[in-house]
Amino acid sequence: MLNNTSSVAPPAPASALTRRSFLGTAARGLAASALLSHLPRGWVGGLYASDAPETADLRFGMIALTDCSPIVIAFEKGFFAEFGVKAVVDKGASWAVIRDNLSSGAIQGTHLLFGMPFAANLGLLGPATKPIVIPWILNRNGQAITLKKEFRGKVGADPKALKPFVDEAKAKGAPLTFAMTFPPGTHAMWMRYYLAAGGINCGGPNNENADVTLITIPPAQMVVQMKVGKMDGFCVGEPWNARSIAEDIGYTSVTTQDMWKDHPEKVCAFNAEFAEKNPKTIKAVLKGLHKASLWLGDLANMKEACEIVSRPAYINCPPDLILGRMKGDIDYGDGRPALTASDYRMNFSVRNANYPQLKYGKWWLSQFRRWGFVTGTPDYDGIVKKTMRPEIYEEAMKEIGFAHAGANNEPETLFDGVTFDPAKPEEYARSFAVNALKG
Repeated sequence: MLNNTSSVAPPAPASALTRRSFLGTAARGLAASALLSHLPRGWVGGLYASDAPETADLRFGMIALTDCSPIVIAFEKGFFAEFGVKAVVDKGASWAVIRDNLSSGAIQGTHLLFGMPFAANLGLLGPATKPIVIPWILNRNGQAITLKKEFRGKVGADPKALKPFVDEAKAKGAPLTFAMTFPPGTHAMWMRYYLAAGGINCGGPNNENADVTLITIPPAQMVVQMKVGKMDGFCVGEPWNARSIAEDIGYTSVTTQDMWKDHPEKVCAFNAEFAEKNPKTIKAVLKGLHKASLWLGDLANMKEACEIVSRPAYINCPPDLILGRMKGDIDYGDGRPALTASDYRMNFSVRNANYPQLKYGKWWLSQFRRWGFVTGTPDYDGIVKKTMRPEIYEEAMKEIGFAHAGANNEPETLFDGVTFDPAKPEEYARSFAVNALKG
């Protein structure tokens, strides 16, 4: 039999409830006012603000190269989700497609060649390309210059050995052809720097006054295009250099870390307008990338990483083709001693790898200047500060308690012995005997 009595107290009269609520609210308001009066002005109002991303659903672009790994791993291992980002990773057919998708808003963030944001912000990629910002470097090192197998035993690591072949072909009216993936991108600049160190001129942006022909080929097509005789050499990321050796089509003359140890390579870039409107979203992405980068920095995770990024949705190749060079095992493919577990393998996290150093932007602008992509002295400081955003990186890392090594303005010396001083980028740009300077 049910008992009609209850331990729950009957509701208070409306008048009593109102008076009690008023007094409680007033007391809490006074306490909050006292607390907030002692806080910096910028904290008031932010005290109760959510740290959740303004936009949770994010679409990332990537190209079939192993340096897309931090984005893929952050998605696949749940590191983005841990910080409230619901990611979708979308493979692009070429860097031009990635550029267009970022400008149109089809993607909001992307794996991108280091030089492309600077080209975009200088207006070099056309009026439809919107401004881009870089708050994160995805990786250092990990690219290479491949030469066709006919040069094996004739040209090793020194591009000066290539010059007689270049001169002979040019004299016959059939210049040698070299490929890169996008004109103002990293592979273009590595190829130009490498050839110029051998006294070979690639000319201006349109190959004017050049000793060789420079063409644009998407990464995944490099090996097959060399196989059919379309080029004599190329610069690209992995796994395509390793694949050329596996298929006996070419060999590695130099890795880009041979040219410049721990050079910047790919970045995680964002549409600048989106980044401005969604600062918490950008910081959440960087936090997820940080966890992915640390995970990738552990060699014990390399096999699993290669199994993930080699899937058809990403690189679409056998995992073993990626694993060797990801671990720092480099077979040059021409009889030179192989490297084993090189400390200068593709670097995702160590040696302050992810910090967006302003000096790297200045180096890139110096090469745009050297090769005639810009006329006259560019605004080195202005363009770099507009493009690279270390303050976003620093704020995101502070929020998760990560102690990075900060800014670095020390000079850098490349494999030709020439030193770049970030304080004198224009002097550096004009110092090269092989150039296509304008103005």
